[in-house]
Amino acid sequence: MPAFDLPLDELRAYTGRNPRPDDHEAFWSAALVDLDAAIPGADLAIDPVAHVAPYADCAELWFTGVRGARVYAKLLRPAAPTAPGPALLVFHGYSGASPDWFSLLPYVAQGFTVAALDVRGQGGRSQDVGGATGGTLDGHIVRGLGDVPENLAFRHVYLDTVQLARILMDLPGVDAERVGTTGASQGGALALACAALEPRVRAVASVFPFLSDFRRVWEMDLANEAYSELRSWLRRFDPTHADIEGMWSRLGYIDVQHLAPRITGDVLMVTGLMDSICPPSTQFAAYNRITAPKRMALYPDFEHEDMPGRDDLVLDFLVDRLGG
Repeated sequence: MPAFDLPLDELRAYTGRNPRPDDHEAFWSAALVDLDAAIPGADLAIDPVAHVAPYADCAELWFTGVRGARVYAKLLRPAAPTAPGPALLVFHGYSGASPDWFSLLPYVAQGFTVAALDVRGQGGRSQDVGGATGGTLDGHIVRGLGDVPENLAFRHVYLDTVQLARILMDLPGVDAERVGTTGASQGGALALACAALEPRVRAVASVFPFLSDFRRVWEMDLANEAYSELRSWLRRFDPTHADIEGMWSRLGYIDVQHLAPRITGDVLMVTGLMDSICPPSTQFAAYNRITAPKRMALYPDFEHEDMPGRDDLVLDFLVDRLGG
């Protein structure tokens, strides 16, 4: 067992350190109302692209998200569907971009329609509307942290995942009752957040999810790598920790452990017990709050890295839950 985190029996009972704001439910209910007002159908664009796979129709999808950002996703559909089939939303890691077309084709070969999001302002093509051309790349955890929680960057990102899910569910050839989400690290967090905020999502495969239990990361002295901006923000904007409790509370709005109880679909979580980037306890904090059917695949000797058999496990789970 990892020496830097809790023993496994304690992990199985751990429910997090980062506080949940008292108005958490009202906050996300209002955010979804905001999203409802931000879906002008005329702004949806789907432009085919050439690809060598004979069984897949590939396209670039654009939509307008909250605050007016233009958001991009890759869209892949079976070339000759015989009936409405399953669909999958794929989310990428922090500061990255949607996977290559090649990486998404196995799902299309199983009959899935696939949408892979570029998170706004990160390494892909989605727009950041913070006032400058181009992306901010990272710093998104703390973006808006000194403002009202409605301006937190990840609020908008989570709503983008919901909007893309709704778009996907409305496409011809998609069975809206057979839609899933998946991703690793930030992608694992977005897979959980999307399913929490769009209750029609029926299956979630989340690999070592990010954005959970921020306070625990800090208390373990692991606010580095992906979480380093927490330390930088405090050093620059609250050097005496005068408002550190307020900071944890504001982060609670985007902490996926507090969204996890809203999930209704089946969940598979994959966790490496030697993960020092997204510590196991932070992942269990979200997992242990899920009340829907769930299971966790543990890799005792693995960190935040590729794991043998992981992708096969995820594919098998999604095909089993959603059908191919």
